[in-house]
Amino acid sequence: MGIINSFQNVFRIAELKSRIIFTLALLAVYRVGAHIPTPGINGEELSKFLMERGGVGFFDMFSGGALSRATIFALGIMPYISASIILQLLTVVIPSLGKLAKEGEAGRKKITQYTRYGTVLISIVQSIGIAIGIESMNQGAFVQNPGWAFRLMTMITMTSGTAFIMWLGEQITERGIGNGISLIIFAGIVARFPNAVIGSISLLRAGEMHILLLLFVVVIMIAVIAVIVYVERGQRKIPIQYAKRVVGRKVYGGQSTHLPLKVNTAGVIPPIFASSIIMFPATIAGFISVPWVQSLSRQLAPGTTFYTILYVSMIFFFCYFYTSIIFNPVDIADNLKKYGGFIPGVRPGQKTSDYIYRVLARITFGGAVYLSLVCVLPQFFIKYFKVPFYFGGTSILIVVGVALDTISQMESHLVTRSYEGFLKKGRVRGRRH
Repeated sequence: MGIINSFQNVFRIAELKSRIIFTLALLAVYRVGAHIPTPGINGEELSKFLMERGGVGFFDMFSGGALSRATIFALGIMPYISASIILQLLTVVIPSLGKLAKEGEAGRKKITQYTRYGTVLISIVQSIGIAIGIESMNQGAFVQNPGWAFRLMTMITMTSGTAFIMWLGEQITERGIGNGISLIIFAGIVARFPNAVIGSISLLRAGEMHILLLLFVVVIMIAVIAVIVYVERGQRKIPIQYAKRVVGRKVYGGQSTHLPLKVNTAGVIPPIFASSIIMFPATIAGFISVPWVQSLSRQLAPGTTFYTILYVSMIFFFCYFYTSIIFNPVDIADNLKKYGGFIPGVRPGQKTSDYIYRVLARITFGGAVYLSLVCVLPQFFIKYFKVPFYFGGTSILIVVGVALDTISQMESHLVTRSYEGFLKKGRVRGRRH
């Protein structure tokens, strides 16, 4: 009854109600666009052909099936993710960009603008590559009028589609509820879940899948979701003590508090970034009928040893990299020293920043191990237990993580207006993206 009352409270707040409706409306627009075909391409026949060859992997999953049908939203939001990765890496390499990132709101707006330009550029390259690849498939059977006119039309259509999705995501973040980009990825993944359920039921009725195997998969999924929720809310609390200060006749400070460090500070960003980097060459290779390219595509397919090693390595890299961007121990140590705060047993200043860095490095390693296990272990179940439909730890991690983040924002609206929240014991803490 508590959760039901919480949902009723959501619709008693006019602002929160309008934000939720606005978010759902824009996500509906995104899903409609994912079914609008690109001019000059026989999307249905192309989708059947690609499914017979094993599909186009994670990229198609993130786009909600739009890539395999070659719709106007075929590229999805992944070019934006790729551009964000490049810009964040460049802020470390190029001093001027690093300085720009520290200039507050004005600097962030400038970097966002550069990210948009990068998104368009990446979309142009990817869309031309896909157009040429579709032309070469099955002797051009899926293209009505091959040539540069078709390639330019495909480039303009798919690039415009990605730019529109990017705009939808920004509007959701600004005027809706939750992180718009994450919710678009969430919608693309969830959209394929009903087909997976229907397909599993069909296999069960046809006798191609045993009931015990289905129950086993359901139990594993529930266990993975429970682990994700538990770890995503996990924190390492560093005790902070503030010294007493006497100003006139009043005494300030002296209270104790703590510095919360999330076990998984980077959230779902590392698997998304790692997937987007691996996905692109594997996806483009799926459209090109050249032996060595097809061999590369098979090596980059989920479940292979090369893919697993590369994927886990990238998850570890982006865990540490993204954590270093959003969490600066030196700034925290300086702020504590400025306001009279200190960690018991640790000297203020450099010693404090070193201590926080060591703790953060250890829990980030634990978070990276957790992310790697969640994202990779399901592939072994698919390989060794012959699960007939794709059960991806990455997709479940993203879905649960985005859901927790969205609920945390709804929770904040409810609590600030003295309504009962979704969780009575503790609050779901959101992540910064």
